[in-house]
Amino acid sequence: MQSNDHISQSVRLAMEQYFRDLDGEAPSAIYDMVLACVEKPLIEVVLLHTQGNQTRAAELLGLNRNTLRKKMKSYDLI
Repeated sequence: MQSNDHISQSVRLAMEQYFRDLDGEAPSAIYDMVLACVEKPLIEVVLLHTQGNQTRAAELLGLNRNTLRKKMKSYDLI
């Protein structure tokens, strides 16, 4: 559970910094931005952990293999 707390805290700190960096500018599409920033490295690390085994990576991520492949294509990982 401590690992989840660490991830949550990292996101919290990054978002606080993001709002400070805006310096008065209006934010938009924050949810999609954060997901894209997190999802690509998440997929990359899981694929590295599974030595490129997409079936196993999909299982670890809780995704259908086809969904994983679609996401990999969207992030130019294949």
